[in-house]
Amino acid sequence: MPLAGLPDWRDADAYAPALAGGRPAIAWEVLRRDPAYRADYVARGCGGAADDRAAAFAADWGLHFRA
Repeated sequence: MPLAGLPDWRDADAYAPALAGGRPAIAWEVLRRDPAYRADYVARGCGGAADDRAAAFAADWGLHFRA
C-alpha cells in the first residue's frame, strides 16, 4: 500500500515524467533524494538566483547544466 499523498512506486505511470526526460531526469531524481546532497544544499544557502555559492555547489557535486 502506498504512503498517503505519494504515488504508488509500483505504478509505471508514476515514472513517466522521469523516463520521458531520459538519463538526466533519472539522475536528478536519484540525486535530489540523496540526504547528503540535500543537507549540503541547505547548508550552503543555495536556492536563489545563480551566484558563486550555487556555482561552487554545482562544481563540487559534478553538476553540469545545459542552456
